[in-house]
Amino acid sequence: MSSSVEIPARARVTVREVIGEIFITVGVILLLFAFYEAFWTNLTSGEMQKEAQQQLDDEWRNPRGNHIAEMGEAFAQLHIPVFGTDYHYAVLEGTDDETLLAGPGHYSDSQMPDEAGNFALAGHRVGKGAPFNDLGHLKACDAIVVETQTQWFTYRVLPMEEGKEGRTAASSSCLSEPMLTEVTEGRYAHVLGRHITLPSDTSVLAPVPGAEGASANGLGRMITLTTCHPQFSNAERMIIHAVQTDARDKSAGPPPAMTSGKDA
Repeated sequence: MSSSVEIPARARVTVREVIGEIFITVGVILLLFAFYEAFWTNLTSGEMQKEAQQQLDDEWRNPRGNHIAEMGEAFAQLHIPVFGTDYHYAVLEGTDDETLLAGPGHYSDSQMPDEAGNFALAGHRVGKGAPFNDLGHLKACDAIVVETQTQWFTYRVLPMEEGKEGRTAASSSCLSEPMLTEVTEGRYAHVLGRHITLPSDTSVLAPVPGAEGASANGLGRMITLTTCHPQFSNAERMIIHAVQTDARDKSAGPPPAMTSGKDA
């Protein structure tokens, strides 16, 4: 005699219905979360970025001498010309959640634009203003421009490939001979313009990325942008590295890169 118990047909239908309703509910929750992340948080971040821009404008109109930005305070503007003339964000000090909700934040342990070493910034890729949403579209030699109260700093994205020949071909149009040597066979020869790594990889913030413990003394100047990867996930990090190619007083007017992301 068989000991198995047959489940009535109606019961099987009910189980399928319950499972179907669970999947529908989960799907609705995920859609609501995606809407919140991609739209609603943008509204909040937009207002916070406006406040940061206003604070920056007020500070630049009425400078407080050698004022050092406090945590959460704006101190610079970030421009990426290839993303359009309307792409500009107030950069704030710090990388805590509240600061990054307002805009790109500066890793406080990294250097500043006028210092030798690595000026490193973090920013969101989806929702929360998404200032770094399009970093994956940057190419070698694209310009990243940082504006402070008194100066403009221009950086050029490093090559995406390894090897002297490929790196020379990718960067010879935008780098001086001394910097090209550094990028193809010198201290930056191992640094890629864009790569994916893990959140625990803090070496990307070092004065020379990938060389933790190196002193910033005597080095050139770089910028590093970090953001989550892939979209809607924080499992990995997308990293952009660029080297500084120009620094000028604002009295001389905007650098040429502000009108063309690739032109010198």
